[in-house]
Amino acid sequence: MPSFANSFWSSDYAAGLGVLFGKLHQGVMENRQILTIARLRAEAEDTYGQRLGDIAPSADKIAGGFSRDDGATVRKAYDGMRGEMQDAARSHQRIAQSIRDLVVNPFARWCDAHETRIQESQDELQSRIKSHDRQADAVRKLRSNYFNKCRLVEDLEEENKLAFQEPEISPKQTANHHAIPEIKVQTQKEEEHDDETVYEIGDETYLPDQLKNIIGQMLTKIKMGETKVPILGTYYNTSSGSDIVEYIQRNMAATSVSYAERIGQDLVSNGFLRLVGNVGSTFANSSRMFYQWRPKSFKLAGMVDKKHASNRAFSLPVNGSDESPVVGTVSEYLANWSVLNNAHPNETPTQRLQRESTEADDKYKAAVQKLDRLRCDLEEAIFLHLKFLQRCELDRLKAIKTVILDFSGTIGNVIPSLQSTVDKMVLFQETVQPEGDLRYLLENYRTGSFVPKVVVYENYYNRVDDQTFGIDLEARARADKKRVPAIITSLLTYLDHHYPDLEGDEARRGVWLVDVPLSQVHKLRDKINDAKALSQEALSEFDIPTVANVLKLYLLELPDSLVSSQVYEIIRTIYTTPSADATEASRVAVLQQTLSQLRLANIATLDACMNHFTRLIDLTSADDEYVAALATSLAPCVLRPRTETSLTLEEKHATRLVRDLFAHKEAIFSELKRMSTLNHSSSIGNNRPRAVSTDESNRKALVEERHRALVEKASASRGRGTSPAPSPRGHRRDRSSGGPETRFPIQTSPTTDRQRVIGNIDGRMKRSSLDVPAAEGIANADGAVNGSAQPPKMSDSDSSSDRRDSGGRVGTGTKFVGGRRVPASPPHETTHRGVTLEDKPMDD
Repeated sequence: MPSFANSFWSSDYAAGLGVLFGKLHQGVMENRQILTIARLRAEAEDTYGQRLGDIAPSADKIAGGFSRDDGATVRKAYDGMRGEMQDAARSHQRIAQSIRDLVVNPFARWCDAHETRIQESQDELQSRIKSHDRQADAVRKLRSNYFNKCRLVEDLEEENKLAFQEPEISPKQTANHHAIPEIKVQTQKEEEHDDETVYEIGDETYLPDQLKNIIGQMLTKIKMGETKVPILGTYYNTSSGSDIVEYIQRNMAATSVSYAERIGQDLVSNGFLRLVGNVGSTFANSSRMFYQWRPKSFKLAGMVDKKHASNRAFSLPVNGSDESPVVGTVSEYLANWSVLNNAHPNETPTQRLQRESTEADDKYKAAVQKLDRLRCDLEEAIFLHLKFLQRCELDRLKAIKTVILDFSGTIGNVIPSLQSTVDKMVLFQETVQPEGDLRYLLENYRTGSFVPKVVVYENYYNRVDDQTFGIDLEARARADKKRVPAIITSLLTYLDHHYPDLEGDEARRGVWLVDVPLSQVHKLRDKINDAKALSQEALSEFDIPTVANVLKLYLLELPDSLVSSQVYEIIRTIYTTPSADATEASRVAVLQQTLSQLRLANIATLDACMNHFTRLIDLTSADDEYVAALATSLAPCVLRPRTETSLTLEEKHATRLVRDLFAHKEAIFSELKRMSTLNHSSSIGNNRPRAVSTDESNRKALVEERHRALVEKASASRGRGTSPAPSPRGHRRDRSSGGPETRFPIQTSPTTDRQRVIGNIDGRMKRSSLDVPAAEGIANADGAVNGSAQPPKMSDSDSSSDRRDSGGRVGTGTKFVGGRRVPASPPHETTHRGVTLEDKPMDD
């Protein structure tokens, strides 16, 4: 039966938990309904008893009746009826009191405690989810900032490359290209001539002599004063913008306020005015914006700035000049303050952007690490709470069963006449099945199995660095320069070496089925997440079941399942399409073709894992029940749908696929290796990888047609008895005619005879079953699925004959290359070596 811990997960965590807590709160309401029934029944019994007790006193109030006859039988019958009613009244009152004491009061206290437990769990998980979501938002923002910085660095580098190229030389420059540059000294007359600058004020142009009169009149007629600015001090010789505009309109023929503001803005631009107390240099017609007449104005007008000169002793030089407008005590504030207080002086724009990019990268990476810790803590808390809530829900159902029994017992013990009612209530109580109700809740409301979604650090330059968990399988394998990621090889090697340390085959088989706390698995995950920290010593600090579970966690955290979700619909079709000719051999053939679409890293890793598990099953003599349990446990690690729905939760296609991989491991993977070699030999000279097609419009029809064709081909080949080697026409297509599930053969480099030799295994098993550390991988670095954790099946003695590319089905004197039969060289003798595990580096 599924459990809470593996049934209420979702990508955002909140959706699955929302469904669960909705059902748990529904249980709280059900408790209240049962409590209401018991309470009202107690009140009804109490009221009924009181009304029965009122009957006899009411009858006794009638005078002259049975009280006058002492020995009549009617008097005795009357007294009997009266007494029975009084007894019934007392009985019903006892029933009411028993219901209150045995049902209402204890169950009410239990319901309150149960509701409190549910609410506390919900509040704590919601708080953790909110913290996780906030950190996820922060990570997205930091990632965007980091990528933007990297783009700016790239743009600036491109600009620098273009900016410092040799300019083209024009024909005019060519004539004087070799001319010697001269240094001209400007004479005093030329300097005086340069002073004759023309000023553009508004729509008019003025020579210095003309502007001298205008500025002089302005300095004389416009109101001047002092302007105090907080912190900076007092500015002298200032006028408001409205006063300046008023003078311009009255004396300089400005027809509008906007034109007057244009004239004022030109005065600011030419250095005669400057804005004080605000940032910028905008001129505006405002009584709250003040402008200071700069020394250039007084110098041009030939006037003396008396106020400025008289306070020159108190001014603060700025940038080596004594023209500072700030006077007074502000110098005390700014004496030790540097405007250019920069932590990185003399830094070029390129260096600044590179530094900011590095800082953004560090912040983004730290935020991802913090998010990963929060995610792990959240998942651990969810696991603990889900297990606790499952116990609470089961206890609630059992409590309701007990309440119904106590409720019927209180009535049955007091009033035997209600035995039929009591019998029915006991029957109702017996029909309550807590485990069945719990199964019903799980089967109808589960939202998803545990598949953690890892937010990994994404380097802008696509470097994997030292990350392990959550990284794409092929990217990790390329970073390790292996066909199979190093973590898979290390974990399987460690398990092979430590199986003999366990007592008995049952303990060895149970390694993969033990329920290890997620917190313990996360500790090992954190320790080996850095690829440099992965070592046998680090693994030895944890028990063997934890190491096995961290391998399953690694496969669950992959962005895509080991058998890609792109072929999930094909796998579904294989196991659901009814066919009269469908046999085990035809199903294996279709599985071979389907798995051949996977990437080489996925096929190699799947082969390594299946090799390990089939050896474990064979050497421990596992029964079918264990194989089924192991396949169910590994199914989410091997194949997952792209999007999990209520339909995919009930499907068992992944489990059936794993069982087929267990049962037909040699046939499937030997054919995959042969197909890999043949496809490569037919694709020599065209090494360009083919792009992935996204056309899936008629995929279902093509899959069914292909399935029927393969079944017919398999049956025909059995009837003709032809060679299993494919013809050139059967494996070569100049143009693809199918969807993405039929288009992508595995392309590898040629395989040498030396690399096809599989190491023999010498010696017998000394202990009960698994006293062998590991088997040697197939040294096939380019054509076949080579390397990590691919030990051959153990036997007492192996022959020295070689395995051919066709999976051992071709005769000794021939072999197939590119679909043609060619003579084969005599087999090489292989030396007997110990069983070791090695992973050859990739050549591609």
